[in-house]
Amino acid sequence: MRRLLITALLAAAFAANADTTSAGHSYSPPEAFTASSTGNLLTFTAPEGDATITVVDLAGARDAADAVAQAWQLVDPGFKRTLRLATPRPARNGWVDQQVFDYETSPNEKLTLQAIVRRSSTGDGKAWSVLLLQAADATLEKRGAPIGKFFASLRPQGYQRESFAGRTARPLTPERVEQLKAFVADGMKQLGVPGVGLSFISDRQVVWAGGLGVRELGKPAPVDADTLFMAASNTKAMTTALLARAVDAGKLRWDQPAAEAYPGFRLADADVTKSVQIRHLVCACTGMPRQDLDWIFADGKAPARTTFDQLATMKPTSKFGEVFQYSNLMVGAGGFIAAAALKPGKEVGAAYDEAMQELLFGPLGMKNTTFDYAKVMRGNHAMPHGDAVDGSTRRASMDLNYTILPARPAGAVWTSPNDFSRFVLMELNKGRTPEGRPLIGEANWAERYKPQVMVGEDITYGMGLIVDTQYGITVASHGGDMLGFHSNMIWLPEYGIGVTILTNSDAGVLLRGPLQRKLLEVVFDGRPEADDRLKVSIANHQAELAKFRERLTLPVPAAAAKALAARYASPELGHVKVSRQAGKLRFQFDHWNSEVALRQNEDGTQSYMTIDPGVAGIEFVRDDKADQPTLVLRDSQHEYRFVAVKPS
Repeated sequence: MRRLLITALLAAAFAANADTTSAGHSYSPPEAFTASSTGNLLTFTAPEGDATITVVDLAGARDAADAVAQAWQLVDPGFKRTLRLATPRPARNGWVDQQVFDYETSPNEKLTLQAIVRRSSTGDGKAWSVLLLQAADATLEKRGAPIGKFFASLRPQGYQRESFAGRTARPLTPERVEQLKAFVADGMKQLGVPGVGLSFISDRQVVWAGGLGVRELGKPAPVDADTLFMAASNTKAMTTALLARAVDAGKLRWDQPAAEAYPGFRLADADVTKSVQIRHLVCACTGMPRQDLDWIFADGKAPARTTFDQLATMKPTSKFGEVFQYSNLMVGAGGFIAAAALKPGKEVGAAYDEAMQELLFGPLGMKNTTFDYAKVMRGNHAMPHGDAVDGSTRRASMDLNYTILPARPAGAVWTSPNDFSRFVLMELNKGRTPEGRPLIGEANWAERYKPQVMVGEDITYGMGLIVDTQYGITVASHGGDMLGFHSNMIWLPEYGIGVTILTNSDAGVLLRGPLQRKLLEVVFDGRPEADDRLKVSIANHQAELAKFRERLTLPVPAAAAKALAARYASPELGHVKVSRQAGKLRFQFDHWNSEVALRQNEDGTQSYMTIDPGVAGIEFVRDDKADQPTLVLRDSQHEYRFVAVKPS
């Protein structure tokens, strides 16, 4: 009764204090954005000034396309961008007929243009709302959390949010487990995912662990409960568990400056270096951006200290604690600092491997979980797969997956359904092993769940953990993504229920969100949305692949191939060797390679796109205005220039 009363009071407070659009739709404004309104237009501008979101309320439109055309006419009458793709979104939060219109931009613009159109299912059902996003890519990445929170929080007037607070959770009986397995199996089939490892937990006990499909396409060996997959960024939660053990042991403090604990830690910004405490290494809240290309193009055989070398050159791009920005290298440093404190005198990579085995994997009974890739390849393991340029699922090379090893506390762990479930049981047991033995003190176990930064509406990031309270209950989780491997772990701390999923194909990422939703529907009799979410995701994935292929020219025309130098070098990312093999143009990087296709951009420039399974879509723009042959590679906030190397 008390929980129901609190939920009702919170709902009433939200309703009383919510901002509204001209049509009365409620929303939470994006933090730090400046708001302005004129008539039926409501505009939010980012602090940087190069990103805006405009909400246009319309009394009526013939359809989604007409609503978008009306909105652009009001906001920018001269808007004439080429529509790249219009894709549907499932009905949700009181909105129906949802679609997203993405527009073509050239890579040199570093710009995203998008329209999101929704029709209200409340009132007379004729009103539409259009959200027009015009944003510099760098700002969009930095401010993605507040923008996403705003998009999610915008709800039609009179709509009541779904809540599971106060409901009795139904156990995962064999019948309900079969329902969830069938849901995953159907998604696998439609997406072409070769194999999935799964485990289900109910009443703090594993009720099923096993596999669906095969470890490798074209081979009969099935996935089972002991098949190892890369769990990628789920390593982060394991690393924060090791940090908690170090704090328990008095070797570290959560509020201890990182540079005090480990003098080799430093960033390019001295003030930020001083501000970073142990907890901040794993909070995604320091303003350090997602600068992944620096390690993706690096040597996977390099020593762990290279993580600290790379961080020493990097600067934050937002204020400390301001927004969610995900840095793999910061977490890598966090794990190595914990290891150095627990195993002084050892090389930090070896210390981390040893500490994780002795203090986490061993006590938890995670018998096969490891960072030893060679050992994995000799045993029961899945292989990675990705989308080929023709739309089929193909085996992907493992080469790029080795590049995370020097920063392995952020994403290099291999685990199985059996082992993965034992880690989730530890979380459900508040730091105790599945058998109830103390592992992490409850205070330091709980510290990892405390909000460090906002990720979305009613979603926060703790220390390597996502905590979601949008349905009035707590859902803890984390995902993991490496080439050809995508995973998730989900648990309901108040109810002793959990799920883990490990997949061996890039399309497997589309199973994760719908599975979490399906779990909540099965357990709490929620609104039936998961099936439609998965159906729409699959259709959109196929449409995106088709559009990607449509813009490519294969084989690369002779003139475009001739315009390339034989070799290029970047001071940050290494070398590119250009070669033709059996009529195919390939880019050979220092530690991995891919065939490339040509893409003609809107501004007349040309790009070379990687197309091998798992690495498709990495874009190199040829800069014909440079003094020397140059290829430009960008992520949202950084630019790397590969300049031709003269033959020796």
